[in-house]
Amino acid sequence: MINKIKIIFVLPSLRAGGAERVMSFIALNLDKNLFDASLLITGSKQDQAYTIHEDTPITFLNKNRVKNALPAIALNILRHKPHIVIGAIGHINFALAILAIFFRNIIFIGRETYVLGYKLHSVKSKAKKIKIPDLRPLTLDKIICQSDDMKNDLVKNFKYPAQKIVTINNPVTNKFKLKAAQGRQTLIHFITVGRLSKQKGHIRLLDVLAQLNTPFQYTLIGDGPEKEIIFEHAEKLNLNKYITHVPFTTKVEDYLAKSDLFLCGSYVEGFPNALIESCAVGTPILAFNAPGGLNEIVEEGINGYLANDETDFLLKLRKSITTKWDAKAIRQSVLRKYQEELILNKYETLFLSLHEGPSTKKNNN
Repeated sequence: MINKIKIIFVLPSLRAGGAERVMSFIALNLDKNLFDASLLITGSKQDQAYTIHEDTPITFLNKNRVKNALPAIALNILRHKPHIVIGAIGHINFALAILAIFFRNIIFIGRETYVLGYKLHSVKSKAKKIKIPDLRPLTLDKIICQSDDMKNDLVKNFKYPAQKIVTINNPVTNKFKLKAAQGRQTLIHFITVGRLSKQKGHIRLLDVLAQLNTPFQYTLIGDGPEKEIIFEHAEKLNLNKYITHVPFTTKVEDYLAKSDLFLCGSYVEGFPNALIESCAVGTPILAFNAPGGLNEIVEEGINGYLANDETDFLLKLRKSITTKWDAKAIRQSVLRKYQEELILNKYETLFLSLHEGPSTKKNNN
């Protein structure tokens, strides 16, 4: 019998966030002949936004802060003796980097979600107040970046050792099917999917839409701290009547399929799931040329356009409306790079190489 590699995936919650969805998907779909995966959630089951297969072990620690969950995470590791522990997001990785000091026989991996250099120089970050040094580049065995922008940022701005970093993009899952062909409509349908936060740039999208003379309907999916500010701005621009707000849905693919163009206003990304999902159903994208994998996803004239500023965005918005897009080509542009089988294989290859490599840490199991 093959000794399976035991992996604990540590997540802050099972809310509808991108990091949570991607890492739970990876955990659930690893080859069960090779891997024994379980989920360790620092938060509460009450926050769970999607179903997890019954055959996947899951533990909720019911802690409101990751730092409060640290002792419970350590006890869980002691109890289950995994070969690998992987964190899903920055503050989880920070905690795991501390635990890695005490569990030297276990492989620790952190998956980062943002281009940290942007946050450092552009917004006030709570992370600056932390007095404890960042141990991630020192004690984590591997750091997964979602995009080359993220990898280059960590190496250049934070002096992370390049040999510890691997880029693995997010997967587009098979539930996103190619939409049925539809004729040209008189009313163009735009869509944006994402958290209502400053980072996502909803305000500048509204400013551009206010200058568009073409009739449109705009579906805005997501919720967040900037909701009130965003809709006050929309009202100021007399755009509210054109906007349909959907705070949360489990049917994102249906909304994407009914739309003509995905609008992305983000100032920075990690690797935006919503963009590759939009392309997977055949809906093109228009985004600002921001750090975080956008230039890896967008293939100009094939699946969308990138804009340098609001003036350029408006020009390319008008161009996008009149472009005869090929939905199949749009879909293929992301499937050949990000389909779930390819990304799962990259994770499995990484886990196997770390567990079986010459410098593998040996468990005392």
